[in-house]
This record gives sequence, structure tokens and C-alpha cells, in this order.
Amino acid sequence: MTLSDTDRRRLIAPLLDNGWAMVAERDAIQKTFTFRNFVDAFGFMTQAAIWAEKLNHHPEWSNVYKTVDVILITHYVNGLSELDAKLAAKMDTLAKG
Repeated sequence: MTLSDTDRRRLIAPLLDNGWAMVAERDAIQKTFTFRNFVDAFGFMTQAAIWAEKLNHHPEWSNVYKTVDVILITHYVNGLSELDAKLAAKMDTLAKG
């Protein structure tokens, strides 16, 4: 089930204040993370992958050198769910090191 308006305000609004953005024409959020170098970017992806497996919720993402572009959406509901908010918050924490 996609998020209610109340849950969007509670879960997604703080993420938007922290650099996440809505994806045009999709009920999804995206963020670009920039690191010092490729090793740091890849390390972030490795840590995030472990959390994604724990949550059984996997991002759409790509990596070029020191940047990681992430899109989060819950495919089986074709929109945002609580899982997206959890993984986004975890990624923000991991990116801080």
C-alpha cells in the first residue's frame, strides 16, 4: 500500500528537507550522493546493499566514479511505502560515515 498523506508528511517530508527529491512522473524519491572518491562511493553502496537485503527492499541505483544516484520506489505498490522512507534514512546515515 502506498503512503497516506499523513504518512507522507511524517516520513517523506523530512527526507525532502535532507536532499531527497520527488521523481518526475513517478511516485518515487531520488538523491545523488557524492563522496571523496570511488572507494568511498563503493563502500557506501556495499553498506547500503546489506541494509537493502535486510529490509528486502532494493534501490534503483548507479555509480560513476565518486557519485551514487539512487531512486527509491516500492515496485509492488507502484509508489512510495514505508520501506522507501526506512532505506532512505539509512542511506543518509551511512553517507555521513
